Amino acid sequence: MDKNKKYILKWEIAGAFFLIIVGSLLHFAYAWSGYNPFIGMISGVNESVWEHLKLGYWSLVFFILIEYWFIRKKTSNFCIAKAAGIFAMQLFIVGFFYAYTLFTEEILIIDIISYIIGCILCQFISYKILIANKLDNVWNVIGIIFLTFHAIILIAFTFNPPEKGIFLEHSSGRYGTTWNYEPEEDEHDH
Repeated sequence: MDKNKKYILKWEIAGAFFLIIVGSLLHFAYAWSGYNPFIGMISGVNESVWEHLKLGYWSLVFFILIEYWFIRKKTSNFCIAKAAGIFAMQLFIVGFFYAYTLFTEEILIIDIISYIIGCILCQFISYKILIANKLDNVWNVIGIIFLTFHAIILIAFTFNPPEKGIFLEHSSGRYGTTWNYEPEEDEHDH
């Protein structure tokens, strides 16, 4: 393995650990912030499948902001590699979740394991594209557009989620955050 590939591989392995750790912290960040809407844009605001996609996406964005400065001169495919990685991660997590819940109820440890596998898959695909021959620059433009559009819809659907299954928090029967709902009246207040 040549020196550049080994260097990039180390970064992608570190990135998998970064995604797992930071994504796990983002799972709790909204509650830890006292339900701050700004923090809610980048962390899960409920237990829906959609909100869990934000954990991987934003932890990858944070890692991109660090990694780019260290490997940008060693690859020409950075943006498309990161876009393909996060796309694969999220496709895996969603597909795996809906596949296994066809046969059983949601199981926390399986969800955690699928997130970890998704992080590894993200970084593996990213690595393969990072070390590939130089792709046409249009692919990096496509990567930037994808990453930007994805950020926009993650934020937009945090504040105004469609009433579709992927956005539903099954335990509460609600979509989105508590700021989307009127407080329920307590029967004892009457």
